[in-house]
Amino acid sequence: MDSSILIFVDFNNSDPGGRVRLNTTGTLNDLKTNNIKLHTGLVLNLTDQDELSTTGIVEYSEEETIWVAKIDWSSF
Repeated sequence: MDSSILIFVDFNNSDPGGRVRLNTTGTLNDLKTNNIKLHTGLVLNLTDQDELSTTGIVEYSEEETIWVAKIDWSSF
């Protein structure tokens, strides 16, 4: 994946484990526009398009049956 691609996420939309959910309209639009197919272990560059950005590692949440990204919250 091109390291310059930024994927929008809502950092306030996280699961109880602190993983950011990848199910918002903005996230899904960015993934589709950039032809990104999610899979476990994929590294994404995530941004809220305001001031926060970080990398995340994609995981599948069996509990919520959605894709999520594990991030390092201390990087903010």
